[in-house]
Order: sequence, then C-alpha cells, then structure tokens
Amino acid sequence: MAAHQEKKLAQERKHKTTQNDTQTSQVQWGRAWEVDWFSLASILFLLMFAPLIVYYFIMSCDQYQCSLTDPLIDLLTGNKHLSDIWHKTPMLTSRAAGIYSLWVAFQVVLYMFIPDFCHKVLPGYVGGVQEGAVTPAGVVNKYEINGLQAWIITHVLWFANAYYFHFFSPTIIFDNWIPLLWCANILGYAVSTFAMIKGYCFPTNAKDCKFTGNFFYDYMMGIEFNPRIGKWFDFKLFFNGRPGIVAWTLINLSYAAKQQELYGQVTNSMILVNILQGIYVLDFFWNEAWYLKTIDICHDHFGWYLGWGDCVWLPYLYTLQGLYLVYHPVQLGTANAVGILILGLIGYYIFRVTNHQKDLFRRTDGNCRIWGKKPEYIECSYMSVDGTKYYSKLMTSGFWGWARHFNYTGDLMGSLAYCLACGFAHILPYFYIIYMTILLTHRCIRDEHRCFSKYGKDWKRYTAAVPYRLIPGIF
Repeated sequence: MAAHQEKKLAQERKHKTTQNDTQTSQVQWGRAWEVDWFSLASILFLLMFAPLIVYYFIMSCDQYQCSLTDPLIDLLTGNKHLSDIWHKTPMLTSRAAGIYSLWVAFQVVLYMFIPDFCHKVLPGYVGGVQEGAVTPAGVVNKYEINGLQAWIITHVLWFANAYYFHFFSPTIIFDNWIPLLWCANILGYAVSTFAMIKGYCFPTNAKDCKFTGNFFYDYMMGIEFNPRIGKWFDFKLFFNGRPGIVAWTLINLSYAAKQQELYGQVTNSMILVNILQGIYVLDFFWNEAWYLKTIDICHDHFGWYLGWGDCVWLPYLYTLQGLYLVYHPVQLGTANAVGILILGLIGYYIFRVTNHQKDLFRRTDGNCRIWGKKPEYIECSYMSVDGTKYYSKLMTSGFWGWARHFNYTGDLMGSLAYCLACGFAHILPYFYIIYMTILLTHRCIRDEHRCFSKYGKDWKRYTAAVPYRLIPGIF
C-alpha cells in the first residue's frame, strides 16, 4: 500500500515537472505568447506606416530626384497637395502584373520542380535535401536547398536575353518599378493573410502555432512556425530567399542598364554597388543550408513581418543605392573607390568568417580548431515543448570571443560601404545603414532575450565570458 502511494506521488511529481518544463519552454522559441502595450503599439505603427515609408522613398526618387525633404516642404507650404503627388504616381498596369506574375511563377518552378545539382559539381557547396533545426514541438523539417541553382539559372537567362535574344530591355525592372510595387504589395498582403487563415484552419503542425488572441499581433508576427503546402513548399524558405533576394541582383543590373541608357556609361559607384551587394547575395545562396540555422528560420513565425517584408521591404529599400545612382550618377575618385571596396570586402570577410566559425563548431560539436586552437565553449541545456531535454554549446573562441554578434558587425561594415559609394549629396541612400543598425541592434536584444529564456543561468555564464554584443570594448 505504501509502495503504491509512493509510486503515485512520484508520477504526480513527474507530471508536474513536465508541465512546468513545458510552460517554461513556451517562451524559449519564436514570438511572444502575450502582447504588452509597447509591442502592440509598435506593430500597429509598422502595419500603418511601413507601406507608406516604402511608397515615400520610391515616390521621392520618381518625382523629387531622391530628395526626402522636398515633398514635405511642398506639402507644408501648400505648393502641392497629397492628391497632386498621388495623381503623378504610376498606377498598376497589366504589363507590370504580367511581369510580376511570370517572375513569381518562374521562381516557384525553380524552387519546387528542379532538384539541386550544384552540390554535385561545386566542391564545398552544400545543397540538395538538408535538415533544419529542431522546432519547439520537436519536429525536424527537411528542405530542398537549391537557391544557388535558381540564382544561376535566372541570371544566365537574364544575360542571354540582354546580349542575344532581346525579348525585353534590361531596363524593364526600372521602367516598371512603381507599377511592380503595387504587384509586390498585393502578393505580400495575400500571402500574409493566407498564412494567418492557414494557422487557424489547417496548420502544418498545430503544436508549433502560437496564438495571443490579438488579431494585429498574430497577423504581424505570424501564427505558424513553419507553414508549408505539401511536403516541400516551405513559406519561410521560399519568401525569405525567393523571389526577393534572387531579384536583388537583377534589380541592380537593371539600374546599371538604365544608367548606361541615360548617360552613356556605368559609373564606378554603380559597379561597386553591384559587386558588393552581388557578393552578399551569392554568399546567401552559397550558404543557404547554413541559413536554416539562423534566427529567421529557427525562431521567427511566418506572418506579415516576413511575408510582406520579403515581397516589398527587401527588394524596394535594400536596393535604394542603385536607384539613387540612376538619378544622381557618382564617379568616385580612385582612392575613394578603392577604400570603399576594401571596407566592403573586410566587412564581408568578418561576416563570412564569423559565421563559418560558428557553423564549423556546430557541425563538429566543438571537435575542430578555431584560429589554430581547440575552441572554448559554455555547455547549455534547454527543454522542448514535449519535455525533451536538449544540450548545446555556445562558443567563446575566435570572433565569437570578441563579441556575441560579431557577424552583425561585419554586416554593418558592408552596409556602410554600399552607402558611401553614393557620396554625400542626399540622405536617402544612407537609409540602409541607419535601418540595418536599428534592425541588427534590435535583433541582438531580441535574440538575447530569447536565449536567456531558453538557457537561463547558462546564458548568464555565457554573457560573463563574452561581455560585448557588437563592438569589443564598447557595446
């Protein structure tokens, strides 16, 4: 009798422990379960004003030669009304709708129906079917990594058309830039709305969904962790990588073609922007398998933040330097051009090597050498929703011993180089470095809050070992 009672009490304690572990783990991954007033206010602001910000920047270039102040001065002095600016804005056209629909459909075909062959012919490239990180529910998704292949096929066809077939002008993107903006908005809102409906009605994995009960927060930050259609069409991987990032280099090439058409030459600043941003895009696709371990895939849910952001914000605001140089061509002195190139390449080197060190450490479980020495690390543990205990290691060697997010430092150096290529006549091309500084600083704080919730006291040990976030000795 006593033995039976003791066994029953032990089972109750175990059940209670599992419940507590599950409750604790609910804040370990992804977005919040509850919405505070500041988060809600921020989300309402972004939902209302982010589309207007994009429109304002593009309109400023189209109607005011990239001046961000002249439209406001005109409105405040009464020289123009909002209706005057709106009526001068190109509207959606059937041509733009056709171009955009064909573009997205083509990227879907490349993503879904052409298995990767690059990993079979390119030494060191990791492609084909790869596994992602474990989700909160303990699921490990598989992905078809073929972004590099999609980028190559797309650009081979682009150059083949530009030099041989001449089906369309290389300036086609610039010439339809604002009508294409409306198409991108339609897709961004459509996919975000569909993702929310899917999360409520037919989620891919119900255990990986989060509901706050607040419509705006759930719409913005997403409900489903990894929404999918069928086995392979993963919303996050497709919209994060395709069609926006594949288009990034095509957009810049279209800007360069327009500069050639208007002025009879392509300036060295435009070439620098194309080269440095092209390196960044190629790096993304070369390391797409590594991207499966980043915050976007491992922690963010799929909502308007990613759906609309990848369709509109990324292609329209990440390419402002090239757009600016169409309206204000800048021919840099040799020393300035070389200095900007070196800054961009050093930034890329830090970004890539830092990420490579982390990837090598993870793949070998610490059985590797960083800067010629066996890496040091903090061992941590955490729980998944189902109560399973996992272990991981946080490296404190190499660049990761300098700062907890030193890869972001390299990213910011590259971002600054893009902007410096445009000179100092206007603030508009510097939006990117301002935005990236805010974004990556916020991401540092958000990621560290999540890690503290996930690892607890082990995270405190890690931050004591690596006290700086971005800049050693400063921040």
